[in-house]
Amino acid sequence: MADPIALSGFFADSRAFLKALSENNDRGWFNANKAQYDSALKRPSEKLLTEIAAWFAQELNLHPRTKLFRPHRDVRFSEDKTPFHTHLHMMWFLPDGRSWMLGIAPDYATTGAGIMRFERDQQLRWREAVASDAGAELEAILGAGGWRIDDPEMRRMPHPYPADHPRAALLRQRGLIAWADGLEQALTADPEQTLKDRFAAFRPLMDWLTQVT
Repeated sequence: MADPIALSGFFADSRAFLKALSENNDRGWFNANKAQYDSALKRPSEKLLTEIAAWFAQELNLHPRTKLFRPHRDVRFSEDKTPFHTHLHMMWFLPDGRSWMLGIAPDYATTGAGIMRFERDQQLRWREAVASDAGAELEAILGAGGWRIDDPEMRRMPHPYPADHPRAALLRQRGLIAWADGLEQALTADPEQTLKDRFAAFRPLMDWLTQVT
């Protein structure tokens, strides 16, 4: 019997819905098309979350929790009152803060891995590691992966590190997520295998984070 929730058209269907939502970002349109959101985005996303979580358990002996981010925006303190996000985000995460992510929007398709925000003690251990010889190992891992790293949130160098430290940008990070962009073709062909391949490629980074934080 065929699987009633197929992933073969997941990426194209998701992107088409999100593009239409970006052109009709109001509650009336969304409510009228909620059945399509449920069938084309929500249920396939839940299936993908479950299957990749099972892969983590089998291949890496990890047991992440999963999260599908709600489409509704919190507009209480925002000047932008459009009610819905025009992207689809999901996450697999562990108690120590390590997370793996998938993001789909009309103008991007990306996977990410790392720790979004260090806890206080993690932050101190991160800086000590980055400033030591382990920091050179991290640079090599990031360079080999060819991933995109967000700009550091901190403008000033944390004490006691000098402003001209060779790894100043890393020391000014409050978290670290590496992003693998440009996945449109791969996600169209096979979203499940694409995530397995990308998440496996992130393993050196995630192992490094485990050891030092």
